[in-house]
Amino acid sequence: MKEIFVKDSELRKAAQEGMDEFVGVFYNAISEAVGGQLTAENMAELNADQLTLWGFHALHEEVMDGGFVQLIHNGYGDFIFLNPFAKAIKDWGLRDLSNMIYDVKRLYWKYKDEIMRDCSDDEFMQMFEKMPEFDDYDDSFVENEEHWTALVAEYIDNNIEKFATIKDE
Repeated sequence: MKEIFVKDSELRKAAQEGMDEFVGVFYNAISEAVGGQLTAENMAELNADQLTLWGFHALHEEVMDGGFVQLIHNGYGDFIFLNPFAKAIKDWGLRDLSNMIYDVKRLYWKYKDEIMRDCSDDEFMQMFEKMPEFDDYDDSFVENEEHWTALVAEYIDNNIEKFATIKDE
């Protein structure tokens, strides 16, 4: 396992700024430790909680920006839907999000080949009109994002040792 370090001063500052920043400190430390990109090789260097945080970050960024269609199109579908991500976040206390992931997984299987194909920007934008089944899930994610991020922050705060070692300057 790769040892992940977070500076105490960064953690204190982030905790004062809010839950997004607090979660971000840990994600950024994990990302930096694996060179900014998750690969099959460096996945083995992270523990289950660190990988789950990586997945939550990808899910959050993609769905907040362009919904589940964008998440799948940008290559995160397998990571979110074909790994035990939904079970892991349920264990973190995000039962509603876990249930949503299981629901969206049915749409992933239905549309993944079409969504993942190479296409122009216009063709990509048309996917949203062709696949309105994702709309309610996208809306629900946005509506619940703050609550879910708070639960992730709480889980990290209660289990810091699973994510990083805090070091003094």
